[in-house]
Amino acid sequence: MQKPAGKTTKRAAGKADDATPREDRLAWLAKSQKHAAAYLDAALETGEPGDLMHALRDIAEARGGVAQLAQDTGLNVNTLYRTLSKQGNPQLSNLVAILKATGLRLAVLPG
Repeated sequence: MQKPAGKTTKRAAGKADDATPREDRLAWLAKSQKHAAAYLDAALETGEPGDLMHALRDIAEARGGVAQLAQDTGLNVNTLYRTLSKQGNPQLSNLVAILKATGLRLAVLPG
């Protein structure tokens, strides 16, 4: 993989790395359910539905992609791509299926 011209990401050890911030985020999300839960929680805190859908899309990508999520949920892959876009507006049943397939769940807590 070639590095983009003029862009180098450096790790704490000072070594150059080819990973983009998105690739780093997906790798971080893939490492732990706790990471995915924290990321989803932060997206919910913004109050923007699009942020939630974007976070779920990143989590899906980190865990094998949207096509894999479609297999795991039984939902149509094209429907999932639309649902997991910033403009996505899923039915509750689809949201529950997506969360279950990613090993996550929503909880309601007192404010």
